[in-house]
Amino acid sequence: MPNDIAVRLPQQQGSPAQEQTAAPAREHRFDIDLMRLVCSATIMLGHVGAQFILSTGNDPDNGAGAYWAGHIAEAINPFAVPLYFAIAGWAVLVGAPPRDSARMWQRVVRNTVPLFAWTAVYLVWAWLRNRNDRPMAELAEHSLFGSVQPAYHLWFMYTYIPIIMLLAFAMLIKAGKRPYGLGAALLGMAVLPSVLTTITELTDREMAPVAWGFGTYSLVYAVGGALLFALPAGVVRKRWPLYAVLPLTMAGALWYNTQIHYVMPNAHLFVAAMSICVLLLISRIRVPEKWQPLLKRLADAALGAYMVHVLFVEEIVRPLVSPDLSGPVAGLLLVGLVATVMALSFATSLLWGKLNLRRLFG
Repeated sequence: MPNDIAVRLPQQQGSPAQEQTAAPAREHRFDIDLMRLVCSATIMLGHVGAQFILSTGNDPDNGAGAYWAGHIAEAINPFAVPLYFAIAGWAVLVGAPPRDSARMWQRVVRNTVPLFAWTAVYLVWAWLRNRNDRPMAELAEHSLFGSVQPAYHLWFMYTYIPIIMLLAFAMLIKAGKRPYGLGAALLGMAVLPSVLTTITELTDREMAPVAWGFGTYSLVYAVGGALLFALPAGVVRKRWPLYAVLPLTMAGALWYNTQIHYVMPNAHLFVAAMSICVLLLISRIRVPEKWQPLLKRLADAALGAYMVHVLFVEEIVRPLVSPDLSGPVAGLLLVGLVATVMALSFATSLLWGKLNLRRLFG
């Protein structure tokens, strides 16, 4: 996100001496930084909680303490992915619209390189730990088209990247540009499933499933989120109803996940209501000036922390979780493990940021 820097043009020779000011610099939204941080941390909470649920086979009879501790964590988690889409929509449509195709391709590369770098890391790690359920070459091939099991959390990027490309494509056309490259890439994503299906029919070779693309819900979250993030400060004057509705949406998520189906889809009404509540509670919030530098550093590290955290979940959380835990013990262990995963993930991301590896690892 651009810094808050005032820009002045030099005085033109021969013109009257007057100060000529460039277009106003874009506002740096520290509330968006806070939202990125909250989303990254909340996803970690959900993934740690999922290990408690998996230890019981999603059956309370196999360990009620671990089962309910995990599901409570998962009930807090659903807004995170929709709000990542909302942040993406705001960035492309409002916060920093692309000026040309070259700038947009830089954004695409900035997201795609960490996606495949971390996919490789997870594949190698699982191979070294003898956890890959299929041959490495097959998993690597499939990862070109969608996320694979060792890097299951990266599914989000196969939707996030096409969304920012589509929104940027529309914005550039509106600005009178001709983004043929972006259009060709989007067309390629659109026809890729049918191309692979045709190859399968002609060769009898089973091709990988394709995850590049997006559904209606993700696009709506992106565009709707941009609209809500762009609301001026002071529009939402009474926030107390949001504080009342938010716990109800989380209770609804807990009910759905335990009584109907686990995991609740991102397109569910409870998720949409929860996401709106969190967005409006955090959007335009004032961050004290003394906290702004730290918040920005942590927000810059949020994507990297998201990328790496599953390693810590697999190596630390999974071995420690047991279905035999009582409710209080499961709750305390959950809190401790979430804090540990967050601390290690952000510390690791900050470290490679200092080593100038952010472009590679996010």
